[in-house]
Amino acid sequence: MSDLRTIIIDGQEVACDPAMTLIQACEQAGIEVPRFCYHERLSIAGNCRMCLVEIVGGPPKPAASCAMQVKDLRPGRNGEPPEVKTNSPMVKKAREGVMEFLLINHPLDCPICDQGGECDLQDQAMAYGVDFSRYREPKRAAEDLDLGPLVETHMTRCISCTRCVRFTTEVAGITQMGQTGRGEDAEITSYLGQTLDSNMQGNIIDLCPVGALVSKPYAFTARPWELTKTETIDVMDALGSNIRVDTKGREVMRILPRNNDAVNEEWLSDKSRFVWDGLRRQRLDRPYIREEGKLRPATWPEALSAAAAAMKGRKIAGLVGDLAPVEATFALKQLVEGQGGSVECRTDGAKLPAGNRLGYVGNAAIEDIDTAEMILLIGTDPRNEAPVLNARIRKAWLAGAKVALIGQPVDLTYEYSHIGTDRAALEKLAGMDHSDKQGVPGVMIVGQGALTEADGDAVLATALKIAEAAGSKLMILHTAAARVGAMDVGAVTEGGLAGAIDGAEVIYSLGADEVDIAEGPFVIYQGSHGDRGAHRADVILPAAAWVEESGLFVNTEGRVQMAMRAGFPPGEAKENWAILRALSAEMDAVQPWNSLGELRRALISAHPHLGKLDARPEPSGTVPEPGPLGDADFRLALGDHYLTNPIARASQLMAELSAGAKARAAAPLAAE
Repeated sequence: MSDLRTIIIDGQEVACDPAMTLIQACEQAGIEVPRFCYHERLSIAGNCRMCLVEIVGGPPKPAASCAMQVKDLRPGRNGEPPEVKTNSPMVKKAREGVMEFLLINHPLDCPICDQGGECDLQDQAMAYGVDFSRYREPKRAAEDLDLGPLVETHMTRCISCTRCVRFTTEVAGITQMGQTGRGEDAEITSYLGQTLDSNMQGNIIDLCPVGALVSKPYAFTARPWELTKTETIDVMDALGSNIRVDTKGREVMRILPRNNDAVNEEWLSDKSRFVWDGLRRQRLDRPYIREEGKLRPATWPEALSAAAAAMKGRKIAGLVGDLAPVEATFALKQLVEGQGGSVECRTDGAKLPAGNRLGYVGNAAIEDIDTAEMILLIGTDPRNEAPVLNARIRKAWLAGAKVALIGQPVDLTYEYSHIGTDRAALEKLAGMDHSDKQGVPGVMIVGQGALTEADGDAVLATALKIAEAAGSKLMILHTAAARVGAMDVGAVTEGGLAGAIDGAEVIYSLGADEVDIAEGPFVIYQGSHGDRGAHRADVILPAAAWVEESGLFVNTEGRVQMAMRAGFPPGEAKENWAILRALSAEMDAVQPWNSLGELRRALISAHPHLGKLDARPEPSGTVPEPGPLGDADFRLALGDHYLTNPIARASQLMAELSAGAKARAAAPLAAE
């Protein structure tokens, strides 16, 4: 602790790291310093000058606290600690001056601005500005940009804090935004009028401290004080990003990220942020029964008795979809296995080893990427499979980490060594001596594209062997939010998907929309949207979507998290666990719980680690001996990043983003 330096801030002694900036030291002391351009996760620009403080004994002018480090301060005349004042008359006057300059060209849009009520400029003008303006000249105007279907721009409001430019360049890894011109002509723009080509662009809406960048789909639909805010978990990918769902009445109006340094920091992918319009469309809001080839609306008693009659005394296979909470999976497993059937969650055919948590979670935490010096990607495209995780890998790359890829060459927004596309490249790597890498922090990330082929178990065993030899940690990057939790409760069958549905007379699909079920078996579909699963179903039981019921999800690193209910399911739709509980009564196999709390107690008593929220239990398991590898190229797990589940496929915005991505990929190139 001897390398800490003591400084005095507003009369309070603070011991801090000399490399800290003054704004960070003030934050550590619990003293608020206003800022517009400074952001903890972006590089320092120092151009808004709102964070000015007074250095006692220093130059007779205020200093920008975001750009000055603690080690730059000089001690007093008699060796006393350096002193900083954040509320002296000099600072107060300087802040009022800065605020006056910022408001010279800022339009008086507050009554009609979509940012009203949660605008940094509004709040800081109230707290640190003055209540009049001496400026009488006309204000300057700027043309609005077209950044695509997600971000709406009002560039006349822009205060040139450059947060959006720094985010897109440093975190998202695209180079389409920048500042052109000088003086009064300086403006933030997109080069050559390009729209933003990133699946992380929505974060600039949160970063913008004024109403210059706002959400296009949410614009003018609600005011912040009308919304009910619920903290929950995202299920669009397996990262388990922490989110806040804002609802107005029964409608979800927007989704925002919450800060969790261990998972998503404070970023969110565009798919997770804007998928909410899919919660309103193509919803199943009443039960249906298929009669003479056509689905007809039915009552709950009719549908449940039809499902129970079909299931009694027949061979049942239960399929767990990608968005099912752990409680529903546990209840389905108990119901189906109680009837002598089998349950399977690996609906994409991934060769994940049952009961070996090391083999389906790995032993790497998401945070390990930050300190890794070597990162190896096997059969994965993290930019599409988990965009926020990809931003984290980019951050490690910027800090000097070396990244290598075995698999399809894709644009990951950072440079990497491409070792090869096929199994031979992996085998060659496995045959090398990795003893020199012991002690060097490293992370290997194995994607689902590497595990869904016939030799997936051999690929996994080889990856585990390389990780063990190199002393690096291994992460299995899942694409389905429900997969790890379902593996944890043992929703697996010997022989995988084929083994589960082989000879099954009845298939109970718990939101399993990514599986094509052949003609023959009687299909009971329990889900939220009229998607592929519902088209094939003989009985449809309408269920809640993930924001309409409370449920546990386990993310790709094995962290247990709780999704909270933000609204209620439409029409006659019910919570997933409640449907299974009602069905069990119809089948004379009543499940021993009458509430979600009782079900959770049974679940946690069977699997104690699921009771430790926001904890990542150390995975146990063995490293199996690798079998023979095939010779095929590694393929990618996702066909279309924006259309991977029923909620996304019901979203008009996701369809637009998907079409835009396809058009960009197919753009003709001019001959050179």
